[in-house]
Amino acid sequence: MATTSEDLRERRKNAADSCERWLSHKRVPAPDRLRQLADAVQDDQVDVYGNGGEIAALEKEVAELLGKPAAVFVPTGIVAQQSVLRVYADRAGSDRVAVHGLAHLLVHELNALEQVHHLRIERLTSEPRQPRPDELAAIPGKLAAVTLELPLRDAGFVLPTWDELVVFSETCAKRGVPLHLDGARLWESTPYLDHSLAEIAALASTVYVSFYKVLGGISGAALAGPEDVIAEVRRWQRRLGGNLYSLFPYAVSARNGLRTVLPLMDDLHQRAVEVAKALQSEGFRVFPEPPHTNSFRVYAPRTAESIEQVAVERMERTREALCGPWQPADVPGWSWVELVAAPATLEWQVDEIAKAFGELLVR
Repeated sequence: MATTSEDLRERRKNAADSCERWLSHKRVPAPDRLRQLADAVQDDQVDVYGNGGEIAALEKEVAELLGKPAAVFVPTGIVAQQSVLRVYADRAGSDRVAVHGLAHLLVHELNALEQVHHLRIERLTSEPRQPRPDELAAIPGKLAAVTLELPLRDAGFVLPTWDELVVFSETCAKRGVPLHLDGARLWESTPYLDHSLAEIAALASTVYVSFYKVLGGISGAALAGPEDVIAEVRRWQRRLGGNLYSLFPYAVSARNGLRTVLPLMDDLHQRAVEVAKALQSEGFRVFPEPPHTNSFRVYAPRTAESIEQVAVERMERTREALCGPWQPADVPGWSWVELVAAPATLEWQVDEIAKAFGELLVR
């Protein structure tokens, strides 16, 4: 039966609302989510404007995990990264920041760095890979900061090797420019880089991490770095409206994720590698191969419209959610989707996942 894209979107939404099993992130009803948070509370004190209680405990934990002197909790990563880059620009007396052309800072934030902070963006590269030291060297003049997104999500969750990361860090240090890590998915990067969070963070001046992705927090992020930089970030957080009267529910969920999900990173990366290999035997292609983190792209030899139709029909029939909407690929006749190995993924057998995806290519 023919259908419009709008119809498919509505059907997918309705099907997702009725699903009883999820391959990536489970849907938990709001009342159950709140009850789980109540059970996870470790501090009876409620923070006031980010001071005390679970917020203070979370900031201490993150600083220790990342091996930095200080950390600050921020409701959104957008506020966190705008704040730290503005601090670097003010300190350097330069409005130029080196960023990858596919970075979240440029692609998903409505040009905030330029519109709000009047920063000038110097693109290291826009190729779907991590930038190289020679590309940094090719940008002349004084820079306020250099950023790396680890992993680079819009390139397919790609990471540099450890040696490449070390060389890039040393290049920034020799130039005297701070390196800032957009580590929204840094937790998931440790298996591939084969180094601890603190060892990775030691290569940069400041690091941003997110709590609501694989860790399953409600929302929120943290920025870690030198005490004086973090103190200035707190002032910009206030200016940008990110200093809410109380933030403790976010901190409770974040700390719970650090306790329960962070120890699973090796398992999630291994499951992603196993699933990627199994999907290739069903006629799909994956990128990167093998995955660098617990997330990767799956490519199908079908148009986005045709495979999305089958995917939605399968959701309606089985009440299983395998993935998000399929998107057109650069190659005509192909489509792609992101696949994330989360704690729920460990409840599925690898061959079961491969079979379920294989059903999407039958028609």
